[in-house]
Amino acid sequence: MAIFKADEILQFARRVEENGEKFYRHAAEITEDEEARYLFNHLADEEIKHGQIFAGMLANLDLLSRMEAQAPAETYPGEYYSYLRNYIDGSVIFTRSAESDFRDIRDTLAAINFAIDREVDSILYYTEIKRIVPSQQHKTIDGIIDEERRHFMQLSDYKKDYEKRSGR
Repeated sequence: MAIFKADEILQFARRVEENGEKFYRHAAEITEDEEARYLFNHLADEEIKHGQIFAGMLANLDLLSRMEAQAPAETYPGEYYSYLRNYIDGSVIFTRSAESDFRDIRDTLAAINFAIDREVDSILYYTEIKRIVPSQQHKTIDGIIDEERRHFMQLSDYKKDYEKRSGR
């Protein structure tokens, strides 16, 4: 059975949040819609807060001698590790490679759609990492998942409103 280092998982989560903040700042710059600009800047600030939460969790792990968590039961050795690694590598969640993707986004609706997709990806990723971090951190991860869901709803609601206003 593969052994996961919680610090590696949390460092990736921090990068996801840092790149999410970059995307939302970019989206705020390209939109001409004031409400969208406000929403994107608000979400960027939320990403910073999430990154700080993960940084705190990393610091806590340092204090606990870099605890390691064990992966769920596997049908073959390394299955879950392989799954998680492929998910990370192949994912378009606010990764550094995704930054080039969002640099091509030039309008508000495209930015909203991109953000909605990334929030869903984040929810799925954080749901998965919850299975491999120490149980005392589950409540914190659940809180972040709830916030990501709120972001998804905010973006979805805003998209509906934006489409009505712009006649799309």
